[in-house]
This record gives sequence, structure tokens and C-alpha cells, in this order.
Amino acid sequence: MGEASARILLVDDEEAIQTLLAYPLRKEGYEVVVARDGREALDTFAAQRFDLVVLDVMMPRVDGIEVCRRLRSRSQVPIIMLTARDDEVDKVLGLEIGADDYITKPFSVREFRSRVKAALRRTRMSGGGLDEEEIESGEMAIDRSRRQVVVRGDRVVLTYVEFEILTALATSPGRVFDRDTLLERVWGDSAYRDPRTIDVHIRHLREKIELDAKQPEYLFTVRGVGYRFRDDGSLERDG
Repeated sequence: MGEASARILLVDDEEAIQTLLAYPLRKEGYEVVVARDGREALDTFAAQRFDLVVLDVMMPRVDGIEVCRRLRSRSQVPIIMLTARDDEVDKVLGLEIGADDYITKPFSVREFRSRVKAALRRTRMSGGGLDEEEIESGEMAIDRSRRQVVVRGDRVVLTYVEFEILTALATSPGRVFDRDTLLERVWGDSAYRDPRTIDVHIRHLREKIELDAKQPEYLFTVRGVGYRFRDDGSLERDG
């Protein structure tokens, strides 16, 4: 998929927002399909292939949170959520059910375009760039080329961003990453993003890969700094 040939599903019930967002995307060369509510979004996604979904939270029939949940159950397509206000609950819930990014209204067209480009670029570049294609640590195996993670013999399904955060940490075991560095490694920039986004994804990752998320074996918190992946050559302890 080339960036300029990407197909984007834009889901918003406000015609003015549809026009505002679709125009700059089409000007960049993207193919944009508009859905006006959650039900139409689900039906459209089931019938066509998309490289990215831009999804408003507040919509009639089926809201954006539920649409995100259903899309994520069947696809790893990148999802950017639009929130009408700076609502921590909307953001955290969206990220926890699998959204890759969020933008708070009102926002500039420039910021929106930047987020879309970054999401598509990450998808295009996935699986390349680092030397290690297979990473093993304890009872975890990460296959970067297939984007698969197996823990204690069971395959773990991760979102795109969760996988990127995990591999960023796992390819440098023991190294401490601050939140801004992880934002830049995963999203390509940190200018428009809240560093606490990383905390949400780390919590979700721990729930998926750790036997006990409160006593992690793989993803460790370095208080006041950030996070690190276990170093098999040392005795690990969180904190």
C-alpha cells in the first residue's frame, strides 16, 4: 500500500465535519469513503477494504466506542478516534478497546493530516527497520515479520500500537524509555500527543501478556522516568 493510494473510512454524523476532513484527505490523494453513523460504518467496513478508519465517538445508532470494539474484534486496521471534548474517559476507553490514536475537537486540519499520515506510514513500515525479526525472552516469543506474539504457548492478539510499543521495548532489553521517546518511536512525533497515552497502552499490554499485571515479568515501570523490558541477564523487579 502506498500512502497516497490508501483507502480511508471516515465516520462522523456531522456533514460539516465530513466535508472539513474529507477534503484535505482527498487533496492528498487518498480515497475517502464517508459513513454517517455507526451502523453504516460497520456495514461499509464489512463490504470493503480500508487502510485506516477515522471514527467519531458521539454518533447515533451505534456509538464510536462500540464501533471501535467491533472493528477491533475482526481487524487490526489502524483506528483514529475523534472526541468532542477533552474527556479522559473517552480517551482511555477508546485506547483500551484498541484505538491507535485520538484527536480532541476542535483541532487544526494540519494536525489531523499529520496524524493520518503518521498512522499510514507506521502501517507501511511495519515489520522493517530493526535487525531482530524474532525476539525471545522467558516464555515470550515475538515474530516481527509476522507481527505475532506468543506467551506461555498461547498466541496473544495485540493492536497495532501495542505491538509497536512492545517491540520497541523488547529490542532493547533493560533500556529505560521515557514516554516522549516511546511516542516518537511509535507515532513518529510527540507534538500533539499526551504522554499518558503510553501509560494506557502499557496497562493494556500487561493485562494481555503478564500472569499478574501488578507484578510484571516483562514490562517494568521506572518511576518518574518511563518503562523498560526485562533483561534476562539480571534479576528483575518492578519499580
